[in-house]
Amino acid sequence: MTAAMPPAPSAPPSGPPSGPSSESRGTILLLVRHGETPTTGKVLPGRAPGLHLSDLGRAQAERVAERLAGLSVDAVYSSPLERAMETAEPTAARAGLEVKQDAGLLECDFGEWTGASLAELAGLPQWQTVQHSPSSFRFPNGESFTQMQARIVGALEALCAAHAGGVVVCFSHADPIKAAVAHALGTHLDLFQRIVISPGSVSAISFVEGQAPAVLMVNSTSEPLSGLRGP
Repeated sequence: MTAAMPPAPSAPPSGPPSGPSSESRGTILLLVRHGETPTTGKVLPGRAPGLHLSDLGRAQAERVAERLAGLSVDAVYSSPLERAMETAEPTAARAGLEVKQDAGLLECDFGEWTGASLAELAGLPQWQTVQHSPSSFRFPNGESFTQMQARIVGALEALCAAHAGGVVVCFSHADPIKAAVAHALGTHLDLFQRIVISPGSVSAISFVEGQAPAVLMVNSTSEPLSGLRGP
């Protein structure tokens, strides 16, 4: 489900009449899930190397770049995995920027479940915990959902500090983005599976110092993004 974009995004009212400073109007982080791969929806690829975008995934990557037309982007960061980096490349090229790798944006470490088929995993008793009580689950010899959320939230906080007042595009994976959105909404991690993050989708969070984060959109796949930053 795509959240409705605010009808007329504008700078916070505390800014001076002549226009707010970049810091006062906050930092916008765009969280982009990588495009589709040949295994999307079939297996749990995790951090295994060598998985690349499908033709559809490459088209989704191009679409993200097109939607950013008219929005000034300060930096582009990506999970180091190939599918995320390949999704980031069209956006970085259009913005005239390099893609910077950030391990904080990595997929969850699924440990022994890496590469398993989703159909097979769905039959395990532990799958119900993953779906309904994820805060209590750790993947065998892998990461816990709590660790994953702390990792990506910390990475996003660092990017906000490094690019205060700017627009930063972050290419990551479904579960980390869902966890970051849940944190910004003040939603318990046990409910984060209710958030849908589709391949090639964009979710936007605004950070203003001294205020709670504002979630501007979730799982958006169509509309232009230039309106996220007012004049």
